[in-house]
Amino acid sequence: MRILIVEDELNLNRQLDEALTGAGYVVDKSFDGEDGHFLGDTEPYDAVILDVGLPKMDGISVLERWRRDGRTMPVLLLTARDRWSDKVAGIDAGADDYVAKPFHIEEVLARVRALIRRAAGHASSEIMCGPLRLDTRASRASLDGAPLKLTSHEFRLLSYLMHHQGEIVSRTELIEHMYDQDFDRDSNTIEVFVGRLRRKIGSELIETVRGLGYRMGPGA
Repeated sequence: MRILIVEDELNLNRQLDEALTGAGYVVDKSFDGEDGHFLGDTEPYDAVILDVGLPKMDGISVLERWRRDGRTMPVLLLTARDRWSDKVAGIDAGADDYVAKPFHIEEVLARVRALIRRAAGHASSEIMCGPLRLDTRASRASLDGAPLKLTSHEFRLLSYLMHHQGEIVSRTELIEHMYDQDFDRDSNTIEVFVGRLRRKIGSELIETVRGLGYRMGPGA
């Protein structure tokens, strides 16, 4: 899962980056509204954390432009605690949720998890696929109740496929959601990680759809 942070406060941006990376997300960072708008307009994100008070272009304007241009990714707005008007404006502009500063990082992580789950149509923090269980809160997976030992890349691949199980997911889509903007992307690496994952969870859960990509499901 790939997240964009648009926050001009350097220390807070770093703290969010470290927490999200530690939780298994791929993170791109921006420090002003113009650059943040460009990234959100040109790169595919599973969620965006967007501060209201940004230099060059404020967060509300960024969000309004995204929504006007048809960008539908979930957006968590960061607002000042005493600025209720920012919260109202943010929701009206298309924000999916907001959190007021100062906040606990764990609250932001929980809200991001919920936004990504809801966007993919999942209500629970645990996603099931046959004998496979993904605990989104703990960033862990298990097979028949036994913990799975996965590398960070294997976990990212499994998480994306499980959030989108039943759908055909292309190699390009997987690359775009597993790696940040600076990564030297090679579609062959996806095939390698799919092969490794199949050896750990069984080949029957991930179907190769010839010429299109992969589909995950109990009957794949």
